[in-house]
Amino acid sequence: VRAIQRLTSISDLRPQWLPVCWRVKSLTAAITYEKGECGMIFKGFARCFGDNITSDHLTPTKYKEYDFTMKDYAEHMMEDIRPGFYGEIKPGDFIVAGTNFGCGSSRESAAAAVREAGLSGVIAKSFNRTFLRNAVSLGVPLFECDTSVIREGDEIELNTDTGIIRTPNGEYRTTSFPPALLEVVLAGGMLDYFKENGRYKV
Repeated sequence: VRAIQRLTSISDLRPQWLPVCWRVKSLTAAITYEKGECGMIFKGFARCFGDNITSDHLTPTKYKEYDFTMKDYAEHMMEDIRPGFYGEIKPGDFIVAGTNFGCGSSRESAAAAVREAGLSGVIAKSFNRTFLRNAVSLGVPLFECDTSVIREGDEIELNTDTGIIRTPNGEYRTTSFPPALLEVVLAGGMLDYFKENGRYKV
């Protein structure tokens, strides 16, 4: 928990990806992935956005008075800037964005909506630190890299063994959480991790 409280940015935590083995559970029933030698290989299509995507874009505040489940929020994701977005995505797709992804209010529903939509995760140039912490808690994979090379609809393959993202334009190295926190994320979040392990391995 202390590690999550100190979390400010992925890049600060780890200058480059190092291959590492993890015990892995399915993130959601909707996401299709293959097991690599040690970790996971995510496959999906890029759904591209710009800089400063806010928590209000992910879970519009106009619905906060409704008795919504997280699945309901997911169905309205991004509708203020891209109407019909939920209908476009397929299980396993990635949100791809620029800098400061997840800025705005601190509510966890923004990260939860990404998971409930069946997305593999988010690839961005940088993340808001509050969204970053919520993503760890809820088991949402985040990856940092130069996303300017990724286009809408590009087929993406991301290998967590190597940290390499493969696109039609080439292969690029991503940065993600340190091994201990990534294990929490791939377990499905803090609650699922504690249920399986009983404690956090420091």
